[in-house]
Amino acid sequence: MSNTLKTTFLLALMTALLLWIGQALGGSQGLVLALVMAGAMNIGSWWFSDRIVLRMYGARELSQSDAPDLYSIVHELALSAGMPMPRLYMVPSEAPNAFATGRSPEHAAVAVTQGIMRMLSRAELRAVLAHELSHVRNRDTLISAIAATLAGVILMVARMAQFGALFGGLRRDDRDGASGLELLVMIVVAPLAAMLIQMAVSRSREYQADASGAALTRDPLALASALRKLERGTQLAPLPPDPQLASQSHLMIANPFRAGEQMARLFSTHPPMADRIRRLEEMARRLR
Repeated sequence: MSNTLKTTFLLALMTALLLWIGQALGGSQGLVLALVMAGAMNIGSWWFSDRIVLRMYGARELSQSDAPDLYSIVHELALSAGMPMPRLYMVPSEAPNAFATGRSPEHAAVAVTQGIMRMLSRAELRAVLAHELSHVRNRDTLISAIAATLAGVILMVARMAQFGALFGGLRRDDRDGASGLELLVMIVVAPLAAMLIQMAVSRSREYQADASGAALTRDPLALASALRKLERGTQLAPLPPDPQLASQSHLMIANPFRAGEQMARLFSTHPPMADRIRRLEEMARRLR
C-alpha cells in the first residue's frame, strides 16, 4: 500500500473510532458532540499550529541577510518544487534537528536548530531542507495536526467516559448508551489505539517526505548521510524530555529524544533510522 493510501486509511480509521465512541457514549447526541469537538479542534490546529510550535521552541525568524546561504538553499529548492518561499526560523538549541510547520505552502515555515547548521555539510543540509519542504508540499503539517487533534479528542472523550463511570453518570439503557464492555474499550483500548494510529500516520509521512525530498535534490545519499549524523547527534545532544516538546516531536526530521526518554519504541513518531537510510540507498541505486 502506498504511503498516501496508508495515511488516508489510518485517518479514516481514527475518525471511525471517534464516531463510534461518540455514538456509544451518548447515542446521537454523543455522536454530534464528538463531531463538534473534532471540528472545532481541527480548525484551531489549521490556523494556529505554526505559531504555537514556533513559540514553544523559542524560534527566531531569519531574514535573507541573517542567513544568506540558508536562504539561498531554501529559495532554490522552493523554486524547483514550484512552491512559495517559506518563512525561515532558527531554534536556539544545540540539538541537531529541523522541522516544517504551517497550514499550507502559502503559510509555511521551516525551522532549523543551531546544532544542525554546525553539524551538516551544505549538501546534507540541502537534503534535509528538501525533506522539510516536501512535508509542506505534501500537506503533512496539516495531516499531522489533524491526526494529533483526533487522537486528543478520543483521549478527552475517554476521560469523560471514565469520569462518568466512576461517579455513576453513565447508566446502561436498553437502546442508548454504552455497555460495560463498551465503556472498557472506550476508557482503555480506544486511547491506546488512537495513539498507535497517530504514530503510524507520522511514520508513513516521514517515509514519503524522505522519498519526495530525495527526488527533489536527486541526491538520496546526501539525505542518508544527514540522517546518520542526526541519529548520532540527537543521542549526544537530545532535547529535554519535556511533555510539551514531546507532543510536537513528530514534526522533527529525527527523533529529538534520547532512547529511553519516551514511552516506548512502539509509540515512536519516527520510523527506524536504519530503515529510512536503507530505502534512500535503494533509491540511489535506481537513479544510477
